[in-house]
Amino acid sequence: MRLFRFFASVALFVSFTASAEILIPNPPALDATAYILVDADSGEVLVEKNSDERLPPASMTKMMTSYIAVHELQEGKVTEDTMVPISVTAWKKGGSKMWVREGTEVRLIDLLRGIIVQSGNDASIAVAEYFAGSESAFAGWMNQYAQEFGMVSTHFENATGWPAEGHLTTARDLATLAKHIIKDHPEYYGLYAEKYFEYNDIRQPNRNKLLWRDPSVDGLKTGHTDEAGYCLAASAKRENTRLIAVVMGTKSEEARARETQKLLGYGFRYYETHKLYSAGDVLSTEKVWLGKTASVDISLAEDLYMTLPRGSKDQVEVSLEIKEYPEAPVVAGQAMGLLTISMGGEQLAERPLVALQDVEESGFFGRLFGKIRLFFVRLFS
Repeated sequence: MRLFRFFASVALFVSFTASAEILIPNPPALDATAYILVDADSGEVLVEKNSDERLPPASMTKMMTSYIAVHELQEGKVTEDTMVPISVTAWKKGGSKMWVREGTEVRLIDLLRGIIVQSGNDASIAVAEYFAGSESAFAGWMNQYAQEFGMVSTHFENATGWPAEGHLTTARDLATLAKHIIKDHPEYYGLYAEKYFEYNDIRQPNRNKLLWRDPSVDGLKTGHTDEAGYCLAASAKRENTRLIAVVMGTKSEEARARETQKLLGYGFRYYETHKLYSAGDVLSTEKVWLGKTASVDISLAEDLYMTLPRGSKDQVEVSLEIKEYPEAPVVAGQAMGLLTISMGGEQLAERPLVALQDVEESGFFGRLFGKIRLFFVRLFS
């Protein structure tokens, strides 16, 4: 492997001049059982406490219920106007309600608003029964999605968050779910910002108070039971930075809003996110041996975001480490080396570099003469 500094296409982001150390105060200590603050693009965890402690999620459970329904909607398996029947089970469920009526049918998009805005247990059960036949079967589906998302500490027993033995998750896992809601279904993420929804002549407000207090907040979901306390998963975007905060186990509705606002305020005040590269940006062009094509472009397979202390962007160092003497055949997407991001001697991130194009191997004589040339190049390098 050979190591070199790459300057050409990162001039806006890279500086190797010494600069003063940026000091950031410790994050606020929240009056909550567990919490986490994560950047939605880079995945960087900025603040956390007890973020892997398994706790009851209460109605934040409905984030997965709504995710699955929206996913089916975007897959074209249902439409917004699909009529969902309301069973006796859904109608009789206690707790927060959308106030649907037994024996009626309700549009799927209205039930989604009933779940997201009104936190309706009745709406959640109706959706679960429609898609999976029963709420317990739907909970099994929810667990499959949780496993796919890497929510390793999560287990769902129902679609509502109603207290049940073993119905547990973590602040970290809920932040992961929130990221999927935001990134996977952007066309429907706006539902989480709606402040009111009226159904059956009953107008109810969104329980997320931060939608009124902070114009940058645009979701996600509250939760409360005696066992779980008052909980909130919230997301906000300012300029190019989107943060996700999950706070669990506060003592009141006011406390969950206040403590979450502290967390978001700290993150936006002291950090910012930069998109350093897009997938497909040509970072280097490398010679390929024994191929019909003499070279291949090198890039990243995915966009690269970095969440950094404010004002520290110019201290970032970028290095490429490319595989020596690559030989054909090369397949687009094939690993070709590593990109490393560092600051002040500390490695911040490492990403695989990949080939952007296929390179077919040359014919018999081309490979023969190429191998002879390559032998002497290696010998004298």
